[in-house]
Amino acid sequence: MFSRRKRPDDSRQNEKIWARPEMKVTFRAEIMPGRSREERTFRIRNVLANGRVVLHDFPDEHREGSFEPINFLRNTVK
Repeated sequence: MFSRRKRPDDSRQNEKIWARPEMKVTFRAEIMPGRSREERTFRIRNVLANGRVVLHDFPDEHREGSFEPINFLRNTVK
């Protein structure tokens, strides 16, 4: 039997990718109370190695839990 050694890039394939640059994300209403959905929606500038994102026109970096769940099928026609 031969053993298969893990290559360093094998672990990256198992990581969960939840965001990509230029995607729109919406902060949860609890984080920005009193603001409409449009006022809580921003575009992602870049995704950091730790999974956090930096947004266009909004300071700091943010984690996935700060945003509403992403529904990739929201705009599809049935």
